[in-house]
Amino acid sequence: MLLSRKVHTLAALLASVSATPTFRRHVSSVSPRTSSPLPAADYSVAITASTPRTKAKKFMMQALRESQAAQAGSNFTTVVGGSDFDEEYLTNVTFGEQDFLLIVDTGSSDTWAPQVGFACFDLNNNSVPQSTCAFGTSGYDPSASTTFVADPDTNFNIEYGDGEFLTGTVGFDTVIVANMVVTNQEIGVVTDAAWEGDGFNTGLMGLASPNLTSVFEGTDPSADEFPQTQIPYNPVFYSAVQQGVVSNPFFSVALDRGSFAAENSSDLDQNLGFIAFGGIAPVDVTDTAVTVPIQGYNAATFLPQNSSRVTYFYYTVDVELMSFTGNHKVFGTTNNIILDTGTTLDYVPTEVADAFAAAFDPPAVKDEDFGVYVVVCSATVPEFTVNIGGVTFTVDPADNLLPLGIQDDQGNDLCASGTFDGGPAEEGNIFILGDTFLHNVVVTFNIETDEVTLTQRTPYTNGGGGVGAQRRSPESLRRRSS
Repeated sequence: MLLSRKVHTLAALLASVSATPTFRRHVSSVSPRTSSPLPAADYSVAITASTPRTKAKKFMMQALRESQAAQAGSNFTTVVGGSDFDEEYLTNVTFGEQDFLLIVDTGSSDTWAPQVGFACFDLNNNSVPQSTCAFGTSGYDPSASTTFVADPDTNFNIEYGDGEFLTGTVGFDTVIVANMVVTNQEIGVVTDAAWEGDGFNTGLMGLASPNLTSVFEGTDPSADEFPQTQIPYNPVFYSAVQQGVVSNPFFSVALDRGSFAAENSSDLDQNLGFIAFGGIAPVDVTDTAVTVPIQGYNAATFLPQNSSRVTYFYYTVDVELMSFTGNHKVFGTTNNIILDTGTTLDYVPTEVADAFAAAFDPPAVKDEDFGVYVVVCSATVPEFTVNIGGVTFTVDPADNLLPLGIQDDQGNDLCASGTFDGGPAEEGNIFILGDTFLHNVVVTFNIETDEVTLTQRTPYTNGGGGVGAQRRSPESLRRRSS
């Protein structure tokens, strides 16, 4: 889930130093290394899933359906679950003594919840009933928390790439996730929200860099300017490391693809992976692993690079090659590729997405209005591969068939590819390895060495196979990015 407001776009972040940023291909001078075994986490907790859809997301997918119909006729570990057919992954987080399901997001940095009595708006800034925002609870009540302390003369102000926006106040409270207790954690207390909720999540837990945090001087959000009035602070895991509550300065995420049977039988799938703090998530993995540096940006040259003199924003890695089964061509890529748990699909260069879609049997066809590649759900899907640090990671074909809940003229169920056209491979474009890729690896993020370790998971069978009309179709393909 990437930020796209003027103060949070990568271009704007870099433009704060120069008005004309440019991006070039940079070959890393830091060699990747084979990963050594990682310790068990201090804390881990399960991830949870839900399936209700929001009006805006329903409208988007309904338009796609109509278009298609016309054409056819830690030692701290917590379990994670998915929302909107695994388009969002949620986990239990406590503010003070109040419990919420929050979205787990490596593509943003702030942790926030709506305050009780918040005002709800649509994406055009029109006031609407609170129920329209579809949070999972009535919200957070700072006055009911014995550990909450307000942060005066500041404001919280964030906007995501799909148009959702949030403003409010700022405070400090004890935050607990996976029994990991972080005291005096800065949080956003949202008083005004334009949010496309699912009826389960009540906010978000951001895990990216402090440079992406969204607290500003003063109490008037309209006066916020990045970076002039930004007040960077430590996100939750950074605080945990600083407070010494974890043994190691890294966390890991293992996202499972959803079980269609579970999606059909319940609105909430309680077991869709883990987030682990201080070690690796407790899932089966193979010996295929690599550790690579996080790509930062040189504020003077605007070149992504590995260096001690860079600014970190997202968990960006240098992807060397992409290919797939039966393809005799490999595709070089840019190193503007982000690992983001808050994005459903993989957003790859157009050349890669088009070639991959053509390799389906029968081929997937792009819907030009939405960029989604549509194919019969019975299609044979090639195995997609991503080479990072000289190590090749594979994407299970099951992750590249997302049922749309519609049929063609012959009565065949239609699916969308999990690999999306992210635009041309041009300087400045940012691409994303989202949940399609992340279902197949455990990613460990080291905030002290600014490295990520990717480990191929042992194949599993939670989802995929036998896609049919009985499955609950996704109403959106979420990408909270620009």
